[in-house]
Amino acid sequence: MIEITNSPEFRSKWPATVLGCIECDVIVCEENNALWKKIDHICHQIQSALAVEEIAKIPAVDATRKVYRAFGKDPARYRPSAEALMRRTIKGYGLYQVNNVVDIVNLVSLETGFSIGGYDLSKINPPVSLSIGTENDRYEGIGRGELNIDGLPVLRDQTGAFGSPTSDSERTSVTSETQHFLMVIFGFGDHSSISAALRFAENLLEEFASTQQINQFILKG
Repeated sequence: MIEITNSPEFRSKWPATVLGCIECDVIVCEENNALWKKIDHICHQIQSALAVEEIAKIPAVDATRKVYRAFGKDPARYRPSAEALMRRTIKGYGLYQVNNVVDIVNLVSLETGFSIGGYDLSKINPPVSLSIGTENDRYEGIGRGELNIDGLPVLRDQTGAFGSPTSDSERTSVTSETQHFLMVIFGFGDHSSISAALRFAENLLEEFASTQQINQFILKG
């Protein structure tokens, strides 16, 4: 099981942090009609039940925005991924269809309000720590180009930063060749629903990514 720690710097600035982690093997496919039908259903539910101005009040989204402000980052400019997904859904744009594993990550995020990272475990050079981005970090966000992660919460391995609640990185992206997968749920406030989010993710991975053995763990504080 991969080693993940909370750096002393991050822990001192935001001690109320919990990471919900899943490590497993997956089979990646470009399309899964049953999964996409489920995503489409939840998108329609959110679109009909939630207004854009209400997104920031969702506990998991609100907590992530507070972390950004505490670290000097504008959450309106560097939106947490869960918030960005919800805004896109409510505005009727729907989600991008990438592959079954990435689509599962987006579905869990959309359903729970947690920003979630999904990574090709074979591309990570452990150990991993949760830390704070610096001006010296170079980070290529998926679909975003070079992203300024100075002041953002980031996951870092021996090679450098590879994940944040705003955007995953190209370096550790999940592709059709991915076999070993790591999901990280970023919890910065009310952690009571982390376990439920992990169970929801496990069920989806088992049903739609042929996952049979899952290692789950929670990192606190």
